[in-house]
Amino acid sequence: MSTIAPSHTGEPAAAAPARTVHRVTGRRVLRSEWAKLWSLRSTWITLGLALLFVVAFGIIACAHYKSRITSGGRLDRDFADATAVRLSLFGTNFGQLALGVLGVLVTAGEYSTGMIRSTLAAVPRRLPVLWSKIAVYGVVALLVGTAGVLTAFLIGSGIVSGTPAALSPSDPGVVRSLLGAGLYLGLVGVIGVALGALLRSVAGGISVLVASLMLVPGLISLLPTSWQDDISPYLPSNAGESMFALRHAAGTLTPGTGLLVLAAWTVLAAGAAAWRLARTDA
Repeated sequence: MSTIAPSHTGEPAAAAPARTVHRVTGRRVLRSEWAKLWSLRSTWITLGLALLFVVAFGIIACAHYKSRITSGGRLDRDFADATAVRLSLFGTNFGQLALGVLGVLVTAGEYSTGMIRSTLAAVPRRLPVLWSKIAVYGVVALLVGTAGVLTAFLIGSGIVSGTPAALSPSDPGVVRSLLGAGLYLGLVGVIGVALGALLRSVAGGISVLVASLMLVPGLISLLPTSWQDDISPYLPSNAGESMFALRHAAGTLTPGTGLLVLAAWTVLAAGAAAWRLARTDA
């Protein structure tokens, strides 16, 4: 008599848990770019330098003006019609370079390290990456620039109090000038981001940025006067300066027109960067 041993059927293997698929959304891309921006040590250093430049040079200009007034010394031509706004905004020329250079690093830095390939693999549509970088850094540059400008004016106006340059926030055009300077610095940051994405080179992006803001206006001054009058007001830096000028001088743009011109330069740079990103490989 044979005995048939009962067969034991093994338990079915546990099913592997389904892998969670996260859909790419605009909010998630923004959060990713926000995290990447603040994970870099260069972000903190460069933003700190930008804030320092705007505040420190504005205070130095106000202190220099006050010392000339109190000592009875002769004022330079540049200080003859100076105001607290103009003196406190002296540092914007230096702060714009720091914010613009960091904007270039935000995009061109990813190309130099190769990280852009991972970024575009996660966001295949590409353009949301550029718009998110512009939005995140543009807001940061705007806030840092505005904070620096307001701080410089509050301290500087106290220094020149009692002098012909004294102004208060309630005086006509003061608030508009200060907010215009902050907006100008924010747009310079956006232009830096666009140049970095367009040229994909840190050195190239910084070179073009510095040339457009500082070198080209100097070269234009070598042209005949009639040419200067037609070209100079529409350069990015000169259009930006008209945004925060307290008084409209002859041969310069009005604040509103200056904003439109600088916005057009910003859109042109961002549009060129978007075209290259959508048409060429990383």
